Amino acid sequence: MPDLPLTSNPSPLEGEGSEWRPDDYRYMARALTLAGRGLYHTDPNPRVGCVLVKDGIVVGEGWHARAGAAHAEVNALDAAGERARGATAYVTLEPCCHHGRTPPCTDALLNAGIARLVAAMSDPNPQVAGKGFMILRDAGVTVECGLLEAEARALNPGFIQRMTQDRPFVRLKLAMSLDGRTALASGESRWLTGAAARQDVQRLRARASAILTGIGTVLADNPSLDVRLPEATRQPPRVILDTELRTPPTAQTLRLPGPVLIFTAVADPALHEPLRAARAEIVILPRAKQGLELPAVMAELARRECNEVHVECGSTLAGALLQAGLVDELVIYMAPLLLGDKARGLFRLPELTWMSERMELEILDMRAVGRDWRVRLKPMRENT
Repeated sequence: MPDLPLTSNPSPLEGEGSEWRPDDYRYMARALTLAGRGLYHTDPNPRVGCVLVKDGIVVGEGWHARAGAAHAEVNALDAAGERARGATAYVTLEPCCHHGRTPPCTDALLNAGIARLVAAMSDPNPQVAGKGFMILRDAGVTVECGLLEAEARALNPGFIQRMTQDRPFVRLKLAMSLDGRTALASGESRWLTGAAARQDVQRLRARASAILTGIGTVLADNPSLDVRLPEATRQPPRVILDTELRTPPTAQTLRLPGPVLIFTAVADPALHEPLRAARAEIVILPRAKQGLELPAVMAELARRECNEVHVECGSTLAGALLQAGLVDELVIYMAPLLLGDKARGLFRLPELTWMSERMELEILDMRAVGRDWRVRLKPMRENT
């Protein structure tokens, strides 16, 4: 499960006027736990869980396991069978009402005869966006929404952002020493953090829709950028931002299972061929003053239905993403060691003249991971 907020502000669907009962919280919390089982597998779909309750007894449970498979509601209904008639369905996201890879969940719920639906949040997908609730209410089902909404939103930050802002949720991972350095002046950085922190990073990679880095990191570190978790069956696409197309066809990440995308400004097909032969897909994007046009990068990833983009890169790309306002969350692993003032820093940012120009961050969470500390932060923007 992801780290979830400790509190939420639940409110019933407007017009219902009911109060949440202790059992409502208990069953929705269980639905959220079930939804978390799909953390690594549902992409590009959201993670959803469902619990069916009748006469105070759980009669069915389900979660969405992967895109193309049955949705959480259908799995719960299959488990309940005839016991679903007259039951309450607790679901972490508004049931879909359109034909996608699977039929509408609203049809399945109505055919099963549920009497009440409690949802954590409405679906931000414009194809749903309240229509699922309307169909159920018009058919006589009691519908309430807003219970543990903050926790439900924390499960699907990328899906929500892609649907509402047409860009993925960008999570920037960095590792640093206690004095804020990422590597020696020579570039040597292995291993800055301990084994527990590196395993934690594997979990961040596994939940991502894409793993992104820059050409500088590829040339300096030759990283694999793959997911090495037994419970993760999916390899997210690995994306290299390579303006001048300098990626060597022998790069380690090109030899591993899973798709590799190289975003470049070089349009010459002859220069693409060696990398295509190494099974990379070449994507041509506009050039910016320095590097690629980063909003265009994110727009292309959103077009490819990427919800969460996990970034592991050097100070140049990290600074550029921050300056462009494209970082939604930073995850920084802090190791209890010192590298000295000649070592490399976290971000390449322009010099500030006044303290009023500083970039402020909000700490979301801080905890020990093995011998290191992990800090989750988000940039403080005017509209947040």
